[in-house]
Amino acid sequence: MTAARTATIARATAETDVRVTVDLDGSGTTDCHTGVPFFDHMLDQLGRHGRMDLTVRTDGDLEVDAHHTVEDTGIALGQALAEALGDKAGIERFGDATVPIDEALARVAIDLSGRPYLVYDAPTPVAVTGTYETTLTKHFFEALVANSRITLHVALLAGDNTHHIQEAVFKGVAVALRRAVAVTGGGVPSTKGVLG
Repeated sequence: MTAARTATIARATAETDVRVTVDLDGSGTTDCHTGVPFFDHMLDQLGRHGRMDLTVRTDGDLEVDAHHTVEDTGIALGQALAEALGDKAGIERFGDATVPIDEALARVAIDLSGRPYLVYDAPTPVAVTGTYETTLTKHFFEALVANSRITLHVALLAGDNTHHIQEAVFKGVAVALRRAVAVTGGGVPSTKGVLG
């Protein structure tokens, strides 16, 4: 592998100012600051367990709520993943993981297909953890999937604790993504000859 699989995306709107840098072949070093502590904790899980270096700086209209901050971070991260993957030559393409955190168990599967699709079935018993509305997790992945153009399935198999459920989901996505982006071959893994 000769080309660096890195990308930096800057996105500025009237609601947010986001800058995301990703290195798919990093070591899991993260530096994430969105003004939403629980969301930062989840982004940290994504980078560390995905073994990709991830830097996120989001300045959003948190005086309204965290919706725009989370959504626009997902958009920028999705765009960064798509750019870093390039033509996807040599990647494994598919990745899956079943991740436990105490009583919580999440199953995740990813296809770096170029076709955005999300199936998300991970209900949480509590609507807010810290200052973070847990429904934003699905919205984050909707934005990420649409902009990275991947297929993502998330299913909660067990769980009672909201923090554990959310963390199992993010860690599951991280591990599945790490496996999918791994370079294991020489060509584009598609009968079409392209992924996109």
